[in-house]
Amino acid sequence: MSDIIQLLPDSVANQIAAGEVIQRPASVVKELVENALDAGAHEVHVIVVDAGRTSIQVIDDGCGMSATDARLSFERHATSKIRAAADLFDLHTMGFRGEALASVAAVAQVSLTTRLHTDEVGTEVRIHGSKFVSQQPVACPPGSQFKVENLFFNVPARRKFLKSNATELNNILSAYERIVLVNPQVAFTLHSNGTEISNLPVTGLRQRIIDVFGKRLNQDLLPVEVETAICHVTGFVGKPESARKKGAYQFFFVNNRYMRHAYFAKAVQAPYERLVPQGEQVPFFLYLDVAPSDIDVNIHPTKTEIKFDNEQAIWQIISAAVKEAVGKFSAIPSIEFDTEGRPDIPVFDPTDGTRATPEVRTNPQYNPFNDSRNRSFQPRADHWEQLYGVPDGDRLPSEPTLFGDDEPEPSDTDIISEKSPVHYQYKGRLIMTAVKSGLMIIDQHRAHLRVLYEEYLDKMRKHKWATQKVLFPEVVRLSPADAAIMRQSIGDIEHAGFSISDLGGDSFAVNGVPAEIEGIDGPAMLQGLIAATRERVGQARDGLDSAMALSMARSAAIPYGQVLSNDEMENLINRLFACSNANQSPDGKPITCILEQQEIEHLLG
Repeated sequence: MSDIIQLLPDSVANQIAAGEVIQRPASVVKELVENALDAGAHEVHVIVVDAGRTSIQVIDDGCGMSATDARLSFERHATSKIRAAADLFDLHTMGFRGEALASVAAVAQVSLTTRLHTDEVGTEVRIHGSKFVSQQPVACPPGSQFKVENLFFNVPARRKFLKSNATELNNILSAYERIVLVNPQVAFTLHSNGTEISNLPVTGLRQRIIDVFGKRLNQDLLPVEVETAICHVTGFVGKPESARKKGAYQFFFVNNRYMRHAYFAKAVQAPYERLVPQGEQVPFFLYLDVAPSDIDVNIHPTKTEIKFDNEQAIWQIISAAVKEAVGKFSAIPSIEFDTEGRPDIPVFDPTDGTRATPEVRTNPQYNPFNDSRNRSFQPRADHWEQLYGVPDGDRLPSEPTLFGDDEPEPSDTDIISEKSPVHYQYKGRLIMTAVKSGLMIIDQHRAHLRVLYEEYLDKMRKHKWATQKVLFPEVVRLSPADAAIMRQSIGDIEHAGFSISDLGGDSFAVNGVPAEIEGIDGPAMLQGLIAATRERVGQARDGLDSAMALSMARSAAIPYGQVLSNDEMENLINRLFACSNANQSPDGKPITCILEQQEIEHLLG
């Protein structure tokens, strides 16, 4: 029997490795920018065309490479970051595998132009699909310039499964945000199709967060800082009122590296358990510094999954640090320092005998209804029905008295009917009404959410949504990622009744809001629409309409705790049972339940 095992060529091995390292254009941006930071760059410029399909260019002013290093950098497992296996447990750089450039060169046409600061002439290396094309000296500034063209040109299956340009650009912006948030000491720019999307100068950490996500976030950030023998935690968490159902900015970094960690995310949410509504999340930007020997980043090529030696202890530290930050915020009293021009009101001192306590004198015999001066002007109200000839059948029902003495109690026929006309509201959350089979309990918020969702969705599908112009347009500043989504989906958002104008620089003006929705916060609802659109950019029209209708319904639905009159409860119930699905909210939660008559009798047995 002949041998069947053979050694794969380097080009095939590189393509296999590229399948893990380079998943989409955002992976290329991440790897190249991280290499620039490891090279000590102070300025990094990212330029993409067609969301990275056509070209990706990363320019930095780092240390650069010699001609030999430039050629060797594209070989597999060639790296300047580590020398021995022990170095894996003492990492101080972003990269260490030596696979990124080899993987990129295996699935794209790559050119590298680089020069050391001590050299007068640089070098240019060109590699297409792992095949060396040329290397020649060139004149260039110090640093490195990578240009990646025609990504996945030799892997058509991978290129075919790329998402739309809007989705891929959003992924690039997400990778870009994760890097710039942890490197405020470096200046970054990002251009897409010749348009500048982001320009971030060197600044402090808080200002960098504000530059990326907008000034509105500044008032919601609480500083967090705690230092222990295990780890050092710094950063910011949001105030309870900044909680959102979707789209909350949540970032964890460990040793200047972005990571995903659901276990630690629960540690952040724990102190907010009774401060924010269930299902909502607060933003946070937390930076952990731990000993490199206590973590393992060599889990996956993307390096976003990290193992910790003492996760439980760090969980407790994070939770305590967040609880302390929220506690300080709650304990700080509001102090008004602007007292110029205001009267100086002295504090009353009861021991001071020179000032007498003012007395209030009243006349207990005074009755405004017995004032003889106005009696001549009062019309007589005796027998007014006969005076105006109101028939008995047309008399208005008597108004209920203050103590409800005249209000008739529901009869037995009302209780056993299909739905009682009298309803009871329990703790501002639930509506209880008698039905034929027992007692029906309705969640008022979910019921209104279902009603509004179907109404809004119907208006979007029939193009019947009118726009109410606002007197003074409100300016909303978005993050680069949200601004890109807004520009891509502005037609869809205006289809929902908004009137938006692009002011440039990631700022937009809200000129109009959907009509027939009273008391809404236009910018807040717009943020919710963007969060709902983020995951559905490029998808079918119907799915996008559903997401936008649900987001708008959440903003306008009756909140828990709002007291409703009997007429309002009756109207809500009637509208609910006119919906296509009265039993479940649009997000799949139950709306109604029935306590059977037999169960009630058994409980009272």
